[in-house]
Amino acid sequence: MKDLPKNIKPEHIVKAIHKIEKEGIPAQAHSSTYDVLYEGKRFPPKLVVSYANIFANGVALDRSTFEGGIGTACFKILEENGFTIVTKESMTGSEEPIKELLGCFIKQAHTSDQKTKHYLKAFDGLKVDISFGQGNNAHVPWISFLANGNTTSDGIYPVFLFYKKYDTLILAYGISEKNKPHIEWNIANGEKETVEDYFKTKGIVMKKYKDSYVYTVYDTSKELDFKSIESHLRSLIQEYRMTLDNAQNSELIDSKELKLKAIDIRPIDTKSKVKQQPFDLSSFVKDLESTGLVFSKQLVTRFVLSLLTKPFVILSGLSGSGKTKLAICFAKWICENDDEQLRVVPIGADWTNREFLLGYPNAIKPGKYVMPDNGALELLFKANKNKDKPYFLILDEMNLSYVERYLADFLSAMESGEKIPLMKDSEDVPACIGLPKNLFIIGTINVDETTYMFSPKVLDRANVIEFRIMPSDLDNFFQKSTIKDKKSIMGKGASQAVDFTTIANSDVDPQNIESRQAIIDTLKKFFLELKSIHAEFGYRTANELFRFISLGQKLKTGWTLDEIIDSAIIQKLLPKLHGSRKKIEPTLKALWSLCVNDQELNLETTSEFSEEKSMKYPLSAEKIWRMFRIAQDNGFTSFAEA
Repeated sequence: MKDLPKNIKPEHIVKAIHKIEKEGIPAQAHSSTYDVLYEGKRFPPKLVVSYANIFANGVALDRSTFEGGIGTACFKILEENGFTIVTKESMTGSEEPIKELLGCFIKQAHTSDQKTKHYLKAFDGLKVDISFGQGNNAHVPWISFLANGNTTSDGIYPVFLFYKKYDTLILAYGISEKNKPHIEWNIANGEKETVEDYFKTKGIVMKKYKDSYVYTVYDTSKELDFKSIESHLRSLIQEYRMTLDNAQNSELIDSKELKLKAIDIRPIDTKSKVKQQPFDLSSFVKDLESTGLVFSKQLVTRFVLSLLTKPFVILSGLSGSGKTKLAICFAKWICENDDEQLRVVPIGADWTNREFLLGYPNAIKPGKYVMPDNGALELLFKANKNKDKPYFLILDEMNLSYVERYLADFLSAMESGEKIPLMKDSEDVPACIGLPKNLFIIGTINVDETTYMFSPKVLDRANVIEFRIMPSDLDNFFQKSTIKDKKSIMGKGASQAVDFTTIANSDVDPQNIESRQAIIDTLKKFFLELKSIHAEFGYRTANELFRFISLGQKLKTGWTLDEIIDSAIIQKLLPKLHGSRKKIEPTLKALWSLCVNDQELNLETTSEFSEEKSMKYPLSAEKIWRMFRIAQDNGFTSFAEA
């Protein structure tokens, strides 16, 4: 029989089970005697291992080449990764495992019974460990969820702590008390309160598990919402896995440092040396003006809001209009050390694959990896190790080559959250690298005959901001006596970096957004018109529109709701517009009518555009007007060329 791979991990097994749930069990693949128990459901062990190898090594294992059963390599893989195997006759398990687990746990905690053999042994690929005390009943019974290599006495882990005296159940970022763990939760100072601090607010001195951080608190004197509790637990487990993965990558990087003398990938201090304060967008606008550089306040505000909405922004426009300059200025303003936190990478016309940003395995020397000279991969390593600081990757003239070719791994990771594979069994780099949320990617593009246009896949994932020089901008430029020292802006916003990163990573609840129904009504109208030419938007774009609008309301931009919506429309909805005059002209007319208050203002008869009170969304209206004029003159139009 064939030896089974040794690199199958819990996450691979979970993905295999999800695949079975989605596709069903193939004929002849059902188990006869044993099942893998996962969240109260049963799955054939050999099929699970076969599919797990797809996610570990890229191919399903032939089930006829290995055996199942007690003591086999197949069962050993499952059990060592924290999964429970039961016989067909076993009634262990539940359709609502957390409800059953916590229900029994809370009830038993009020008795002297300390037995735990009847409890769930694994959940979501993690080992479940339960304690009601040893000899004497514990004042704080607990349930911990442990990955391989972590124990309740040595490590970090998600944990339920039941302070039964106070009818309080806490889901916590657990930290072992007996031994100081060598891994830390990725929690910035002040972001979460400790168990000790939580009870202090209630006038209670708490000594048990006081250093663990509170995730959520439940009042057990009231009826518990077990579905919500399970959802909270799964979210915390996801954080747990990411923390362990990042730590594993960091340890591997640290072990390679002596071998990478030519490339310094040692982390800067994870805690900022600069005293932090709330992010203030207006302070950047003011500091930028002091340099003598000419950018409209509206453009700068749109740029920063877009970064906070999603860390992928494309700046489009005339060569020499200041796209790269604005991106670099903001990065240098907010970075504590721009040499560590910023890379400007010029894109080459010959970039046809990922190796220019991510490097490649050395074909001559086994186990060796060739790092790119531009420092892009190095920046990813540093961003993964310092999650509370922003890092900036500026791709200059990114459309000199096809973006979908050299940036494919980044585009996929942005949405899937999956890691980018590098090289297995390398002496130089980890097998894969995560795309951290504190990495901000800014691309600049010029539109001319030497460049390529973007596909909807790229445009869907970014905010696109067009740089145009208007006569008033040129007058303002000529009136400036000189550009002052641009270095004066460096590090001025470093005291706001942590809050900037926190805002960028925070969730926005669409249900709580101001004027929500008015926004929905507006977006529906644009959706219907864009759908007529198959340029409608999906859930991702809708979510990002709400996020942009919500941040525009919260960050004291001074904008009206219409001004915020106007910016969102021109950046997220209009960039995909292109086509022949016959195809696109009716849609442009319909969109125009949505952007103006005066329905008598006809797009065809408006020979010159001016921002008047009749404009509800002037930015979008002016863009539509330009696209319409070009369609009339050339028979074809697109957002990029209008």
